[in-house]
Amino acid sequence: MSKAQKTEKINIFWFRRDLRLDDNTALHEALQSGFPVLPVFIFDPEILDKLSNKEDKRVDYIHQALSKIHGELQKHKSGIKVFNGQPIEIFRSLVKDYEINAVFANKDYEPDALARDREISAYLKQNGVEFTTCKDQVIFEEHEVVKNDNSPYTVYTPYSKKWKERLKETSILSHKTDFKNFLPLKQEKMIALDAIGFRKTDLEMAEPKLEKRIIADYGEYRNFPGLDHTTHLGVALRFGTISIRKCVQYALENNEVWLNELIWREFFMQILFHFPHVVRHCFKKKYENIAWRNNEKEFKAWCEGKTGYPIVDAGMKQLNETGFMHNRVRMITASFLTKHLLIDWRWGEAYFAEKLLDYELSSNNGNWQWVAGCGCDASPYFRVFNPEEQVKKFDKDQKYIREWIPEEYSEKPIVEHKEARERALKVYKKAVS
Repeated sequence: MSKAQKTEKINIFWFRRDLRLDDNTALHEALQSGFPVLPVFIFDPEILDKLSNKEDKRVDYIHQALSKIHGELQKHKSGIKVFNGQPIEIFRSLVKDYEINAVFANKDYEPDALARDREISAYLKQNGVEFTTCKDQVIFEEHEVVKNDNSPYTVYTPYSKKWKERLKETSILSHKTDFKNFLPLKQEKMIALDAIGFRKTDLEMAEPKLEKRIIADYGEYRNFPGLDHTTHLGVALRFGTISIRKCVQYALENNEVWLNELIWREFFMQILFHFPHVVRHCFKKKYENIAWRNNEKEFKAWCEGKTGYPIVDAGMKQLNETGFMHNRVRMITASFLTKHLLIDWRWGEAYFAEKLLDYELSSNNGNWQWVAGCGCDASPYFRVFNPEEQVKKFDKDQKYIREWIPEEYSEKPIVEHKEARERALKVYKKAVS
């Protein structure tokens, strides 16, 4: 233990879903408070142990983001302390090792994260340490965009209208980072990936960029997977390597359609906060009555991209190989699973959660329930995407399909569209009537 540890009061900044030094609200507050700031990150085994693939690209992404932060801080004679352990145990050690004034973190709104933060806050309070959380990963929190009677919106359009009205009254200025106030630290290497039980992948973390050539024409080209005309910022928003304020400011200046997508993200976050039952149950309870077929052989075919429908199979192959899937194709593959195969949306949601680099509980859950017809503001249950019609509309030259499906592709369709559609309508109607 160094002398500084027990003789000098410090603040701790806890990185979580905000892996950047610029425009980071709680970090800015910690640095402005007058005490030297020690940045920390905690790899939580309770989360990591659920990941069966030890070459998980998301863990590698986090590690690369932290390495970048550590390198930047080392230029200023500081660094980030990265731990592997249960957060409560790590904070017990930190309280013993340092004279802590306060712990700062940005708010997380998922049920498990809220429970974790309550536990940490209670422990710190017992030890005379303040736990301060700030709004950072959203523009508006769960109680800031509500109906006139203060109840939450469950339909997107009026929510987005109120959201935009509120934005006019709200500052979305970015926060500058003052590097003078970081706690000086010895130059040390950061914890290695293998020390937390994971291996390096082929992922190379790219610096998130707001590209005008993509965003200016986003509304016109976003639905065509062969053009790949999307921002690919999902993973950056998920782990906070880019600021949501920066994104919204850019959307306001360049494209409202993309702004609407950012609002959908916050809409689903506040749904998850107000209605946490959606994690495991349908938002609309009557949809729990659907008699899912849940054929395991057909589910396996869907997972492996062997359904006999080229657009579906291309999407699943892209997901399996890259951890990404074009949003239009996400809707097509999800509709195929829930409607054509009558497989429970929770199976598909769990598979996407395992594979998607940009997996975020609220958006993944909200979008799967939207497609399955059982969520808030959902697509009506009788809307069944015809995969062949979707190809004609959005990939007529089959550029996307050819990229992911080899020419010798000879899968036979595992269901016939018309029959599958009629079967789905019958089962859904019976469940909800």
